[in-house]
Amino acid sequence: MRRLRGRHLLPLLTEHHLNKKDLIAPIFVDQTITVPRPIETMPGQNRYPVSAVGEVATRLFRKGIWALLLFGVPEVKDPEASGAFDPNGVIQQAVRAVKQAVPAMVVLTDVCACEYTSSGICGIGGPNRCGEVDLLNDPSLALMADIAVSHAEAGADIVAPSCMLDGMVITIRHALDQAGFQDVLILSYSTKFASALYGPFRDAADSSCFCGDRTSYQINPANGREGYMESRLDVDEGADMLMVKPAGFYLDVLASITDFGLPVAAYQVSGEYALIMAAAENGWINKKAVAMESLIAIKRAGADLIITYFAEDVAGWLDEDCE
Repeated sequence: MRRLRGRHLLPLLTEHHLNKKDLIAPIFVDQTITVPRPIETMPGQNRYPVSAVGEVATRLFRKGIWALLLFGVPEVKDPEASGAFDPNGVIQQAVRAVKQAVPAMVVLTDVCACEYTSSGICGIGGPNRCGEVDLLNDPSLALMADIAVSHAEAGADIVAPSCMLDGMVITIRHALDQAGFQDVLILSYSTKFASALYGPFRDAADSSCFCGDRTSYQINPANGREGYMESRLDVDEGADMLMVKPAGFYLDVLASITDFGLPVAAYQVSGEYALIMAAAENGWINKKAVAMESLIAIKRAGADLIITYFAEDVAGWLDEDCE
């Protein structure tokens, strides 16, 4: 086997390759700021004002990143998450800004309400059977449909529902079709675990849950078969693409859902990014080497697309390696 590992043979025999077009860059858009604001728990990442989003999209596109996933931080939160489907909401403005600046950029939008509700719940909240405040499934389905349609009206190419409601894909599909957006794709967060790795994101998107938690609708990290089942159900409901979130700790689940034959995305989440960045800043690891290894592992497990905060860095590293 060592004969196959000769340095001059490595480029020829490498089984998996990372490409810029595999990458989707997550972008946080904040309606309350006028200049970019660094995210303390995610070194190298920023919240951007709506006025800067076109410039960010242009910069990334010129570096070879063809897709963005937009998250919004609204000026006002309320129990109904009304800012999430406002035609002049933060995401709706951001989508229009990106499309005006870079018409060819593929724009994905996160369809959820945790950034927009005053409670931080991912939809409409209310008491469950135990009297605890929880996410109400069916009222929240109607909300997700309204959000998805508003994003499509603004120009989104792909909507990505992330709240893990039962029936969310088929509800959104019907709403999009009825509104005339048959060509807008649904990338479902079909297998999303109740992970401890989301902490930095909740700081970045101002989406912490102030009552209860999300374990009633996100998957127990111990339950791989349940994760597979969630993706199978979304396939049956008409999802165009599937997603596993987080990525690196769940490569077994990621590999399993490639069986369905749909394109599969993996989200390398904020905590995965922060772990690598913190260790690199302490000099314990090589940032580029570890980040690239983590992403090629996700690719090797079967991901067609990778949502990662390293997207812009990777574009630069790939250019360096070609020189």
